[in-house]
Amino acid sequence: MTATDSGKEWPLKRLMTEVVGSGHKSADDMTRPQAREAFDRILSGDPDPTTLGAFWLANRWKRNTPEELAAFVDVMRERSVETGVPEADPVDCGANYDGKDRTALLGVAAGLVAAAAGTPVVVHSGDRVPTQKNDAYRHVLNALGVRTDLEPTESADMVDDVGFGFYYQPSFNPGVDGLLDRRDQMGVRTFVNTIETLANPSGASVHLGSFYHLAFAKRMTETLTTCETQDFDRVLFFQGLEGYDDVRPGATTVAEWSSAGGLDDYTIETAEYGMDFTEEDELAVGDVAEDSAAITEGVLAGERTDQFADAVALNAALRIYARGDVDSLDEGLDSARAVLDDGSALDRLDSLRDF
Repeated sequence: MTATDSGKEWPLKRLMTEVVGSGHKSADDMTRPQAREAFDRILSGDPDPTTLGAFWLANRWKRNTPEELAAFVDVMRERSVETGVPEADPVDCGANYDGKDRTALLGVAAGLVAAAAGTPVVVHSGDRVPTQKNDAYRHVLNALGVRTDLEPTESADMVDDVGFGFYYQPSFNPGVDGLLDRRDQMGVRTFVNTIETLANPSGASVHLGSFYHLAFAKRMTETLTTCETQDFDRVLFFQGLEGYDDVRPGATTVAEWSSAGGLDDYTIETAEYGMDFTEEDELAVGDVAEDSAAITEGVLAGERTDQFADAVALNAALRIYARGDVDSLDEGLDSARAVLDDGSALDRLDSLRDF
């Protein structure tokens, strides 16, 4: 194990007693080398389960800094992530891996609409990830009859062939996937839930992620811009439905960063785009995976013109805008609705199934 900080080594037990473990008000933050060593040890299976659980809880209480999170991401990217880089430069959608349990998951439909409009999109997830262990991208794609047990090179080919690509966590991030059993014993989310969404397996230069509060979005933006293994030109985080990467009915706060313009935040009001759904339960479903798959097919086939169709178009518009393929959400909506009208979005779903 590499020694850090003037030749000292920092096993997790020492970090607990001397740095992070004294409570959320008095704990110190780790230096970047300390954080790097900590996650390197975790991926190596070095700490015993009790020490690891205590370390995860201590970091949850004190709240990780962007520098700590960036160090964790860098170690994950160096030691665990196997990228599959397509020729296209897609939008990397980093939704929470522990999924949804109440509302439709719209990102597959939105990604296929964006792809039909010329904006390649990447999504990634695992299986039932702790703590919620709800439905995520893989489960909707499985319900649609799409093959998801892909190696990273296959996922990259999917992006180039279809314009939409899925990356499967056990294949591209096996080190983090190997922590699932220990994470499941925690009963609460840990910083691993945060950093796994930032794995960026396609090497994209644009990231579209989700958050629960604006302050956290700004912290995540600073995390990505502090990473040494990531090189994003543009980052958008928004207050998604159930914390996922689906725009909320009513008002959705967005934090947008670009290398040229810095950080800004604004609000998307669905009513401003002629959409009259304002409550989460208007996008509720009974079975997230199966119902989301049916909604995806219905919207792409032009058989639905309801609130779900509006929500898919708006989410597609945000992906098109995030990549800079249009200058505004209004233009993105025009593009999204055009490919829904002419059937090319449905063609993308057919291509995805055939891949």
